[in-house]
Amino acid sequence: MDSSEDEESRLEYRLRQNEGSGLYTGDGSVDIKGKPVLKKNTGNWKACFCILGTEGCERVAFFGIATNLVTYLTDKLQEGNVSAARNVTVWQGTCYLTPLIGAILADAYWGRYWTIAAFSSIYFIGMCTLTLSASVHALKPVECTGSICLSATAPQYAVLFLGLYLVALGTGGIKPCVSPFGADQFDNTDLKERVKKGSFFNWFYFSIYVGILISSTLVVWIQENIGWGLGFGIPALFMGIAIVGFVSGTRLYRFQRPEKSPFTKLCQVLVASCLKWNVEVPEDSSLLYEPDKSSAIEESRKLEHTDQLKCLDKAAVISDAEISGGDFNPWKLCTVTQVEELKILISMFPIWASGIIFSTVYAQLSTTFVEQGTMMDRSIGSLTIPAASLSTFDVLSVLIWVPIYDRFIIPIARKFTGKEKGFSELQRMGIGLFITILCMSAAAMIEITRLKLARELGLVDKKVAVPLSILWQIPQYFLLGASEVFYYIGQLEFFYNQSPESARSLCNAFALLTLSVGYYLNSFILSGVTYFTTKGGKAGWIPDNLNQGHLDFFFWLLAGVSFLNLLLYIVFAKKYRLKKAS
Repeated sequence: MDSSEDEESRLEYRLRQNEGSGLYTGDGSVDIKGKPVLKKNTGNWKACFCILGTEGCERVAFFGIATNLVTYLTDKLQEGNVSAARNVTVWQGTCYLTPLIGAILADAYWGRYWTIAAFSSIYFIGMCTLTLSASVHALKPVECTGSICLSATAPQYAVLFLGLYLVALGTGGIKPCVSPFGADQFDNTDLKERVKKGSFFNWFYFSIYVGILISSTLVVWIQENIGWGLGFGIPALFMGIAIVGFVSGTRLYRFQRPEKSPFTKLCQVLVASCLKWNVEVPEDSSLLYEPDKSSAIEESRKLEHTDQLKCLDKAAVISDAEISGGDFNPWKLCTVTQVEELKILISMFPIWASGIIFSTVYAQLSTTFVEQGTMMDRSIGSLTIPAASLSTFDVLSVLIWVPIYDRFIIPIARKFTGKEKGFSELQRMGIGLFITILCMSAAAMIEITRLKLARELGLVDKKVAVPLSILWQIPQYFLLGASEVFYYIGQLEFFYNQSPESARSLCNAFALLTLSVGYYLNSFILSGVTYFTTKGGKAGWIPDNLNQGHLDFFFWLLAGVSFLNLLLYIVFAKKYRLKKAS
């Protein structure tokens, strides 16, 4: 990390040299009409308030659906626990897969603003469709009559899942673009604004969890105590507010013009290196192709040559024919920086992959944790707590741990590590992975206690809650929140600092992809566990009546997988070489 801090210092020095009292931004940003923008009239915090408000409202909308969706599927559509958990995780996985679409469109064609605006409209239509599916008599499931409950019809399922997957598509244009668009509001050539950009990411993460807090308390309570029509309608209203708030700030925004697709640049390196497979790479790396740049900003984006994956260096070897003809075809000759960007992405892959298991554990927040909570005593005095509302403690944990980490942990760690940030991004992520093991262990221990009590009271064959307070779930939620502060914020910082500047939106989408793959993996594990544990007519680990199952075994399985994930992460983190600017 020391070399990374030295690079930041050198860049800071160059930016100081270029910093002046110019009226216009120096990073090439423009207004909505494509004209240069005045610093005093655009960007900065006055533009970010609209963006942060948009993100907060969108999070209310998304988690207003996601937090309690498993309860809606089991209680209203009469789905089994495994089926409901699988449907929720597949949908959530799709929500974190579609950002790849939005990132490509934003970087190469539409720009971030228009991508957010277009996909927000799709998002809003999806939210309205969900509201109709829970409000219109012909579209919502029939209420139970005594002990007789009818499953939802095919048309009712169709409307519900149409709404859900329109929301999933809509999130694809918002998730990868909002935080980079907010960062675009600060001029990277202005030192003061660069400092403010760091604060933006803190407040951006804060706004996310404010939105989650509202959805996991107020919205969930309305869904379970007043009605699902209103419970889905309020998130739809917040999404509408988000769109209005975002558009209202248009005249204040700074826009970055879309560039060539990062995928195209990466493909050019692969094609060029294959075409020059028989070409020898010179020992002197200065002979590789890297045209001079005139501005300090472009110079700062150049990357030093590294010795890893030398086969890709063939793409930057200048052949005799190219020298004599002066014809530099980008599919046959690439710059050193272009080659190094691909090397960075390849070397980041093992670090990226560690997030898959982490996200599989995180998926329990809205699936098995909720199902476990429904089989516990949810009453506190005269109040009955919705099981999904316990996710509030995950949110509170994040809001508590962020200042603790910033005010106490960093200064203490700094004394031992000698690093300005206390921990490097890789170390911070490793701590987060370790905490997930504690989280799953805590959940397993609570389930062991719950099952023991069910056996003692003769409740094994009865699908009723065990008289064990749901508040005993707080430790597992609190540990999960702590792991998020260490891992997810560390991951956000790692991908921002280490990814190529021309592919930051794409890398942000890839970071979100770990959530998608993690949710899909969770669905796969659930299916596998159900298949193998129900053989011979057994109830299995996760039956509809959890009193007959062994959800604790499932939690121990995830704890073991998380431990193996941590060991592999440590191996690859030690081998990782930090990005070096030239």
